[in-house]
Amino acid sequence: MANLSTKIKMYCDANGVSEVDFSKDIMLQDDSDGKGAYIKEWNLNIAQPTDAQLSAQETAANKEEANATVRSTRRTAYGDIGEQLDEIYKDIDAWKARIKSIKDANPKS
Repeated sequence: MANLSTKIKMYCDANGVSEVDFSKDIMLQDDSDGKGAYIKEWNLNIAQPTDAQLSAQETAANKEEANATVRSTRRTAYGDIGEQLDEIYKDIDAWKARIKSIKDANPKS
């Protein structure tokens, strides 16, 4: 199940808002009764989503979260950009093979 913040980002993106600041645009709060996070405050120029509208974003949000994990794993495996540039200078074909193996081992959905 995707995080509420990810579903909100997907909803906003689908409604023309590409940047969301969760410290001023939208405030989330965890419910003390164990039901999870909810929207405490909504300060955007689009309508606050209903539970049904957020649920409709579940598949896209799950995919985004999975791809974010893949991007993070790849970024770590790629290493420092300076080291990559040195690797390219020394042997671009070996660098290409290494990058391809990282991408193959960590496919996006």
